[in-house]
Amino acid sequence: MKIVFAGTPEFAAVALKRLLAAGFEVPLVLTQPDRPAGRGMKLQASPVKQCALEHGIPVSQPRSLRLDGKYPDEATAAKEALLASDADCMVVAAYGLILPQWVLDLPRLGCLNIHASLLPRWRGAAPIHRAIEAGDAETGVTIMQMDAGLDTGDMLLVEALPISGKDTTATLHDKLADLGGRMIVEALEIAACGTLTPIKQPEAGVTYAHKIEKAESAIDWNLPAEVTSRRVRAFDPFPAASTTFNGETIKVWAAELPLETESDSAVQAQLRAKAQNSPVGQILEIGTNGMDVACGNGTILRLTALQRAGGKRLPFADFLRGFAVKSGDVLGSDQTTT
Repeated sequence: MKIVFAGTPEFAAVALKRLLAAGFEVPLVLTQPDRPAGRGMKLQASPVKQCALEHGIPVSQPRSLRLDGKYPDEATAAKEALLASDADCMVVAAYGLILPQWVLDLPRLGCLNIHASLLPRWRGAAPIHRAIEAGDAETGVTIMQMDAGLDTGDMLLVEALPISGKDTTATLHDKLADLGGRMIVEALEIAACGTLTPIKQPEAGVTYAHKIEKAESAIDWNLPAEVTSRRVRAFDPFPAASTTFNGETIKVWAAELPLETESDSAVQAQLRAKAQNSPVGQILEIGTNGMDVACGNGTILRLTALQRAGGKRLPFADFLRGFAVKSGDVLGSDQTTT
């Protein structure tokens, strides 16, 4: 079976490597154009392109696949490359371009998508982030037969994965990438036998994982600590939850819920009383491993790993050595809450 692969980031590169290791012939790879990255803002190939070049696979990087769109010459060249590949199927993983109908119809087995959620929950661009942010207990991967809608196609394979209380988008991404790579190999092997059974997505339970915006990074201390804790994990590694102090932006990389982890009921009561009698954003206490901040609804968030502008991500004890802050100071008071 010959497979055209379309994808861009590391999530997709993991799947491409699994397909190649499984012995599938990949005559063509589609990926996004090189983008400037790093401090020097030099053009950098996507992880998928790097993988393709390492294996000597031809790469096409059209800015659009619409034959009647803004870049018709690039779309036409891509179409010619796809026709020449004579592929049985196209595998798509976080490609970043909308596939017009002519692409969906081209391969004999159509286009299969590796989607990092349990569809129909979290259709769209940022399913991993939004699952953590929402406090979902599990997520997973859906191998989907693509159609013209936004992640609306029939489901071919589905497998769930638990979300732990310590998972960040970075750690969950890696787990789902590995799962997706294994599942797409399995799906294609079943398809080769002619026994892959499509199942329509249920109409109930549809949610959309809207793209993550930088503006979401600012911590709103009016929110309950549990909500902010989830957002800290969801926004790691991008865009990173942040607050301000004396005009400086501080990134928050890790946080805990002391009211949940503290087993002594008397200590719990003291903490809760402090939070209820303090303005949100106020630092209630500074300890060896973190500082407690008052949040909405009388809750407390303990910040345990932070980063100053231009600095490195540091455990709280190391961060504190170069940062003058004390109990009673208020975080985020010099910014507009979200």
